[in-house]
Amino acid sequence: MVSVLVVDDEVLFARTLAAGLSDQGFDVSVVHDGDQAYRRAGEQSFDLILLDIMLPGQSGLEVCRRLRILNVGTPILMLTARGASTDETTALETGADDYLRKPFAFPVLVARCRALLRRGERTEWNELSAGDLVLDPGRRVARRGGAEIHLSRRETALLTCLMRSLGRVVSKEEILRDVWGGREDLGENLVEVYVGYLRKKLDRAPGTSTVRTVRGHGYQLRA
Repeated sequence: MVSVLVVDDEVLFARTLAAGLSDQGFDVSVVHDGDQAYRRAGEQSFDLILLDIMLPGQSGLEVCRRLRILNVGTPILMLTARGASTDETTALETGADDYLRKPFAFPVLVARCRALLRRGERTEWNELSAGDLVLDPGRRVARRGGAEIHLSRRETALLTCLMRSLGRVVSKEEILRDVWGGREDLGENLVEVYVGYLRKKLDRAPGTSTVRTVRGHGYQLRA
């Protein structure tokens, strides 16, 4: 059965939408804020995510962006009550696969959902590079000097975050927010631990120092 995560802070609307999708044969889960959405989608495998833009906590755009940093490839259909085309453009640039304006006809929503499911989970990810270091986020593999370095999902997300901010100092708070969704129960020492994991894997060659610690500020990836 196809699993769908519905994310909308309008409780009645979300429940009505879930009931309709259940009648169409979908297995539906519902959450009502961005923080819950990020945690559920990052920890549980869904076939499709219906994500409202305006949410308590993290916005739908932030949830989408951070899930893509985490290399969650689940198709995302963004729902928005806004009329500005800039929101739709931003949604697609953030990593959403499609968008639908509220109010919409339910059959149109179902048709959009089935279309995204036919495309399947995205399998192509743009490689990132910094000097001789290349990262393939989809495969969770980095390459350096002809050697492949296999990474965990969190290690990949951390390296993606640093590579997309190449040369800039990224704070521990920012890393926690982007890689772990800003969970309050996680301390900054977790970032230190995972930076240590990356260093062990990336800096095997003598004299190599990929991630620089900027004391009191955070971390910087250097080419």
